[in-house]
Amino acid sequence: MSDQSRAAYARLPRDEAEAVAMQTELAGCVVVADDDNPIETIAGLDIAYDKDSDTAIATAVVLRRGDLEVLDESIVHGTSDFPYVPGLLAFRELPLLLKAIEALSVTPDLYVCDGYGLTHPRRFGLACHLGVVLDAPAIGVAKNPPHLPWDAPGPERGAWTAITASGETVGCSLRTQDGVKPVFVSVGHRRTLTSARELVLELAPAYRLPEPIRAADQLGRRRLAATE
Repeated sequence: MSDQSRAAYARLPRDEAEAVAMQTELAGCVVVADDDNPIETIAGLDIAYDKDSDTAIATAVVLRRGDLEVLDESIVHGTSDFPYVPGLLAFRELPLLLKAIEALSVTPDLYVCDGYGLTHPRRFGLACHLGVVLDAPAIGVAKNPPHLPWDAPGPERGAWTAITASGETVGCSLRTQDGVKPVFVSVGHRRTLTSARELVLELAPAYRLPEPIRAADQLGRRRLAATE
């Protein structure tokens, strides 16, 4: 896909029908394979919404993989111009997230989105959309279960169960800490589910959420609290 095509698919669709058509077309661009390039820096991405206004805050935090030290962070304020429609969340959140990424001085090797990738009705959730537009490795880690059947993994850290749809494995539920609720991992772009699952577990040494997403979430919450 050319840079011009990527820019076109980063824009907002005119309506819901065009959004669905864009997702359906772009789903064919997702690459489910691991790059040979090493993953040394990882960006966590998050969106926080002000409950009293239309304001949203997009945060991006880059961590070094080896010791999870924060290397860079950015915060972008704005409004979401696309309405909330189930299955079309990327069109609501992607424009602000891309601005937060542009504001970074460090280009990460991989993006971790607070949301889904292939675990999506059209196999093209937020992590897929962002990964394809940037042509960068991306994975999705959701806090809430998908609208698909899933089985709880065992109670121990590292336990997981596959999430399938139409006979295809589209993600997994993963226990990142003993006895806590699982998170839901799926491929976004240029990763396999195995490597995504292993990386999420590595990035969550002490808490349920992987550190890049946790850091981005906390950064957004602090900024929202400061504006109240």
